Amino acid sequence: MDRIVIEGGRPLKGAVHVGGAKNAALPMLASALLTDGWNTFTNVPALRDIESIKLLLSHLGAAVEGGPGTVRINAAGLNNSEAPYDLVRKMRASILVLGPLVARLKRARVSLPGGCAIGARPINVHLKALSDMGADLELVDGYVEATAKVLRGTELFLDVPTVTGTENILMAAVMAQGRTVIRNAAREPEVVALADTLNQMGAKITGAGTSVITIEGVSSLTPVSVSVIPDRIEAGTFMVAAALTRGDVLVKGSDPSHQNALMDKLSRAGAKISLEKDGIRVCGEAPVVGVDVKTLPYPGFPTDMQAQFMVLMSVAKGQSLICETVFENRFIHVSELRRMGADITVSGNTAAVKGVPALSGAPVMATDLRASASLVLAGLAAKGKTEIQRVYHLDRGYEHLEEKFAHLGASIQRVKG
Repeated sequence: MDRIVIEGGRPLKGAVHVGGAKNAALPMLASALLTDGWNTFTNVPALRDIESIKLLLSHLGAAVEGGPGTVRINAAGLNNSEAPYDLVRKMRASILVLGPLVARLKRARVSLPGGCAIGARPINVHLKALSDMGADLELVDGYVEATAKVLRGTELFLDVPTVTGTENILMAAVMAQGRTVIRNAAREPEVVALADTLNQMGAKITGAGTSVITIEGVSSLTPVSVSVIPDRIEAGTFMVAAALTRGDVLVKGSDPSHQNALMDKLSRAGAKISLEKDGIRVCGEAPVVGVDVKTLPYPGFPTDMQAQFMVLMSVAKGQSLICETVFENRFIHVSELRRMGADITVSGNTAAVKGVPALSGAPVMATDLRASASLVLAGLAAKGKTEIQRVYHLDRGYEHLEEKFAHLGASIQRVKG
């Protein structure tokens, strides 16, 4: 099993280019199930989750070519409505094939998903929406079984603004009869990217990026050629790393409008942020000071940046409170940060972080995707050597992360196991 070894204490300097967003690429690739003919997706990151969705689409009967960088998908041969446990268990985003399968084949049998252990993340929102649109649903032996003679547009109110739920509904509704209105829809840039992709296919979607999305059903869609948007979480990870190591990093390719909440907190913590022609520059010259953070659905502070920001707060002057409101089990990384000398006390969904002068290198173990990134950041800032085990979590969401950090001057290497 691979591990990452870091000798900390080096300020990061230089420029780094952000890759395509995994969380945008996955629903975009799944949307190819709605068309016949070759769809072309560029700027697709080379990640384990991308390989997982490609395998799943192939299993369903789609022809899949290419990668990394460019992936082509032709679902003219779509002939299988079952997404089996062996494929779905690797990645929660596999549930994204449910909407397209019901829309296209009028049936689906999809295993309940697996993925990171960061909370229950129930799919009841997806199921209720499909039911309201006319699908018959059953849970049988760990599978969602859905059938629909016809899907009909309707008014939907989401109890929570779930991203994958909104995306599944979009893909189910684009070829439903009549109008579908999603209220309390997720507003994330990845949802907007999917809506833009579907519109290029011929869908009629308005309001993406707001809390109310309207979809006018169409009879068919056509293939497209689209590019995946930059990964705002990868960009945010580098931004925090620059502040954490007292570095000077230009994060190239990121859309600044996607980073407003993070840039606000980094500025309040003492980092100097400037928007340049080709990216966001973060300088960590000033001492870091503690600021409070509360994770919220977009455009609030992203839950996927909570663990990384906690590392920054662990070496800040003073105390900060980090409140996690999106997932109920997303402080698993705290115990590993404590092994490195962090002073963190957890009470319910709030972590009280008291800054220490420095972290110390230690052997640690990754527990999920973003926790892996936080441990890499902690290792970059710590005194001495940090060895991170179970880094396969990292490979689900970051493309060549250790190579990019090494290019910025970090002493970091992957040791093959």
